[in-house]
Amino acid sequence: MAALCYGCTESPVQPDSSEADALLTRARAIHDRVLTLDSHDDISFNFATEAVDPGASADRQVDLQKMLEGGLDAEFFIVYVGQGARDPAGYDLARERAMTKFDAIHRMTDQLYPDQIELALTADDVERISASGKLVAAIGIENGWVIGRDLDLIGEYYALGGRYMTLAHNGHNDISDSAQPDSDLGEEASEHDGISPFGEQVIARMNRVGMMVDVSHISKAAMLDAVRLSEAPVIASHSSMKAVHDHARNMDDEQLMALADNGGVVQTVAFDAYVVGEDDSPATLSDFVDHIDHAVDLIGIDHVGISSDFDGGGGIEGWQDAGDTFNLTLELVRRGYSEPDIAKLWGGNLLRVWRENERVAARLSEGSN
Repeated sequence: MAALCYGCTESPVQPDSSEADALLTRARAIHDRVLTLDSHDDISFNFATEAVDPGASADRQVDLQKMLEGGLDAEFFIVYVGQGARDPAGYDLARERAMTKFDAIHRMTDQLYPDQIELALTADDVERISASGKLVAAIGIENGWVIGRDLDLIGEYYALGGRYMTLAHNGHNDISDSAQPDSDLGEEASEHDGISPFGEQVIARMNRVGMMVDVSHISKAAMLDAVRLSEAPVIASHSSMKAVHDHARNMDDEQLMALADNGGVVQTVAFDAYVVGEDDSPATLSDFVDHIDHAVDLIGIDHVGISSDFDGGGGIEGWQDAGDTFNLTLELVRRGYSEPDIAKLWGGNLLRVWRENERVAARLSEGSN
């Protein structure tokens, strides 16, 4: 059998049937032992209602049944609100829409399926809940527009369970420039030359409450500003690698190095348009792991993780929904990643960053007393 390696651009030569069976058995055992955490699943405004059952839904890539089938232990459900008007009425609408999604996630965990899934408020909670046999829910916020100009909403959203916030989405906001300006609104490539003065206050407040700063979707200048400004490690909750596929949403090597120097983690995203297969064919698991390999080779295993962007456009051949999750572990084992490495990729690194944000918040809180 050919030697296994990570950093390879292709999967190793296929083993014979007995070796393939052994590889499958080993991968299954690893998958069952490690904690698997996906950092980005979008939800609709009617999530956790009669129209969209989070327990089992043919229309969703992530539901509790698929998580169990695929061995996906933990999921960040996302409070995403698309960019809108930057005026008092727009800010009120953004907050209203954000609360609709916070309420839906709490309805899933507190009312509909409390025996099956529990909301994690700390990194330790994630491990405790998973060890109890339940699935784990966590909450991320996508697009800082949901705070408008009100810094106090950061604490309010944190109290509701929000544990990271993507500073901007498609289109600039009051916090940050976006990697993808809204051309329909006539936006220039840059409005703030990175993070705005208000955005500096936002990052400082996020550090104080313990909410992770998410640099996915923001411009390169803003991302580099964010890692400089943040006292805690940042995350890129769903981004892939520009060196493997040149897309505005992907991170180049300079950004990856800055993120590693900050102690952060890039959650490689299985979104076809950001991964892209050979000759622009549909992206496969092998193409996706090429992105992981590149980041691991460049910045080390401690700074790379995994995200799907399911129910928001994510999904590639081999990992089309939560039920396919084992396939990714199998590909990682096939590439030669060890069990400790896979545990880091599948959630260990993100939990490390989460804990460091908790420590920084505690330190800053003590310093303000």
